[in-house]
Amino acid sequence: MKFTPTLIALAILSMASSAYAADSLATVNGKAIKQSIYDYIAKDATARGQKVDGQVKQAITNKLIDSELVYQEAQKLGLDKQADYLAREELSRRELLTSMYLQDFVKKNPISESETKSAYEEYKKAYGDKEYSARHILVKTEGEAKDIIAQLGKGGDFAKIAKEKSLDPGSKEKGGDLGWFSPASMVKPFSDVAINLQKGSISTNPVQTQFGWHVIKLIDTRTAQPLPYDKVKDGIQKNLQQRNLEKMMAELRTKAKIDISK
Repeated sequence: MKFTPTLIALAILSMASSAYAADSLATVNGKAIKQSIYDYIAKDATARGQKVDGQVKQAITNKLIDSELVYQEAQKLGLDKQADYLAREELSRRELLTSMYLQDFVKKNPISESETKSAYEEYKKAYGDKEYSARHILVKTEGEAKDIIAQLGKGGDFAKIAKEKSLDPGSKEKGGDLGWFSPASMVKPFSDVAINLQKGSISTNPVQTQFGWHVIKLIDTRTAQPLPYDKVKDGIQKNLQQRNLEKMMAELRTKAKIDISK
């Protein structure tokens, strides 16, 4: 039976240090383990789909008792007074409270269906009305790319050269095949060249991006087929939630007086 370190750490931090209390689950050397801590762990386990029966209850209880025993021994050694422990304890409390605040913010600021559908329309607009199928060969230098273009001009096999020389691990073994993509999904210098090639043609000059130098061959084009709403709805909502969180953080920074001493 496994329980997350975070839950056990939370339990330890919340254990009563006084003598037996009315809601105690157990006592260890006269120190109480609160029933409310067990209830929290059991509720979390249930929420994750675990059935909390008598066996699980005993496992949770034993885990808390073991943790309390070690906790007490650590106190005897004075580990709870060490600077590293105090710093980690403060960080743990800060991270826990921060996490709870962010969860509460998301709960109180849900993304509406209309917002999600509006963002989906923006996604389709950015996707464009065409998709492209292309191959590419990625190398480190412009000179290498020019040599490859010269080889291809003499009848070289694009897929074979890609397998031998391309630095792109995702397409190398597929002969440089990138599959179908929208221009918006590629870095701009790459897509600007790819969408202006004729079917079957190869870029006459190397294309530079942050990844290196590309030689591009356009295979085909088709009418855009963006993913249906139901397939991207969850992802869109997460992105919108992230934007809300970033906006909230920006507002907090704007309102705050922040002085950095070092």
